[in-house]
Amino acid sequence: MSTAPRLQAAKRDWGHDETGCTVLHIDMDAFYASLEVARNPQLKGKPVIIGTGTRSVVSAASYEARAYGVNSAMATARARQLCPNGVFLPVDMRYYRMMSRRIFEDVFSRITDRFEQVSVDEGYMDVSAALRQWGAPSRIGAWIRQQVIQRYHITCSVGIASNKLVAKMASTNAKPDGMLLIPVERQAQFVQMMPLRGIPGIGPSLERKLNAWGINTVADLATTSETALAQACGSAITAHILHMAAWGLDDREVTPHTPEKSIGSESTFDEDTYDAHQVRSLLRRCCDEVARSLRKRELMARTLTVKLRYADLSYTTRTKTMDQPVDTASALYPQAVELLNTTLGLAPDTPETVALPKEIRLAGISASGLVAVHQAVIQPTLEDMLQEHDSTSGESKSTRLRDAEQAMDAVRQRYGVNAVSLGVNGESGTRHRDVSNSRTAPDTM
Repeated sequence: MSTAPRLQAAKRDWGHDETGCTVLHIDMDAFYASLEVARNPQLKGKPVIIGTGTRSVVSAASYEARAYGVNSAMATARARQLCPNGVFLPVDMRYYRMMSRRIFEDVFSRITDRFEQVSVDEGYMDVSAALRQWGAPSRIGAWIRQQVIQRYHITCSVGIASNKLVAKMASTNAKPDGMLLIPVERQAQFVQMMPLRGIPGIGPSLERKLNAWGINTVADLATTSETALAQACGSAITAHILHMAAWGLDDREVTPHTPEKSIGSESTFDEDTYDAHQVRSLLRRCCDEVARSLRKRELMARTLTVKLRYADLSYTTRTKTMDQPVDTASALYPQAVELLNTTLGLAPDTPETVALPKEIRLAGISASGLVAVHQAVIQPTLEDMLQEHDSTSGESKSTRLRDAEQAMDAVRQRYGVNAVSLGVNGESGTRHRDVSNSRTAPDTM
């Protein structure tokens, strides 16, 4: 669900010259909510809001709900105040991903294999090679919209331009259920009529920095030198990107298979807590989830980030690059605890019984610096070599723990993710759990 600003004045006929306009951005309209209405037609015309629970946030809202001021990332409690007659439904990511996969495979792949999926409900398409068959990019866009609504009873919006930036901005302003073509010679004019937040990537923080320098619109941005922009935003690279964007220029290519940049897991507590044991337990589960995802994708990570959100909704992150790439919770968890203590100003050996100095609302981790397992270079540490020498099996402790976690993966695949869980306390191995007595771990994002 896009919250980018839209201008009614931008949703007009910009001309019909499609020369060079070979990039399409396809964005599903209120995807989660639309899918729920499609599988339950009785919801049609009602304000549908995806997100339940007193401490959850809105994942998506139908256009009927948006009329009440409900938007994504808004607290569900606030959404209930704005729209008390709304139909609140839980997030069903398995269903949304399944439908996303069907749409991409059944519709988009019939046009070209030059498709870059950037989220579950949007992607870019390079139609250069498809024009011989289809003739014009607008014909492709019209066919896609027709197929999506006929087959799946939902709508999508399409932006057509010479590059990814303008195509995305065009689809945003075409919403809902529209298509917008921006000819090459009009793209600077189109972009420069937008507010700053109309350019993807400009968030509240960067907007405030630019405003402080008297830059309040994209038109202002276009007339500001890169030198001044670098001073305003504190980065020459960002300044160059902004300058290019202000003129509707973008040299990024449509990349069909974008490598994953990070894998993360986080959860919100039912109640804000000062309990170190509770926070560490959540981090332990997050490490287990992330490590399992790494092994499933045959990846290892060099960098770990711990994220904490506090009771006042502010948050901090702390990152560490590890000596070796890892894919086990037994390796991630001690690093996560170290980052937790560092972030909160605690000593490394602070026991779990000590109350935390700040009340925690959410905690989680993400692993980045990803590398394929077969490409990872792992140098055994002196401790590993000593353990291998002393062990009757000739294996180090880290190797044994990795083998144990891989064995857990096989058990989970057969009996479910709650069939077995990991206990990590700096010295421990694994702990099995009875499926019938296990509790479902908090949802991860």
